[in-house]
Amino acid sequence: QVQLVESGGGLVQAGGSLRLSCAASGRTFSNNIMGWFRQAPGKEREFVAAVRWTTGTTYYADSVKGRFTISRDRAKNTVYLQMNSLKPEDTAVYYCAAAKTATLFPARSTEYDYWGQGTQVTVSS
Repeated sequence: QVQLVESGGGLVQAGGSLRLSCAASGRTFSNNIMGWFRQAPGKEREFVAAVRWTTGTTYYADSVKGRFTISRDRAKNTVYLQMNSLKPEDTAVYYCAAAKTATLFPARSTEYDYWGQGTQVTVSS
């Protein structure tokens, strides 16, 4: 089992920045890909970004490319999401997720085995 705990959410004005953290504990050696997803009220959960744990290869949704950066600290078993130039449409609950397998489809939520509890990000206009 892997436990994921997100932190760093909050309220920020449009154009501002936030950094989310996701600390993994438990059988973390089984993590192959770590990802961030978000879900706004009344909408489906959507992919934001992902990183392959061993190679550091990153993936981004088009809506956040150039504004968000995902990174990982292998020594701390932590993945980060640096969010810059935030927009009101970025408002959502952000979830961290971990996949045990080297999926070819890191944007698919069904590929992930473990999920955090979520952290709220609110961007005011």
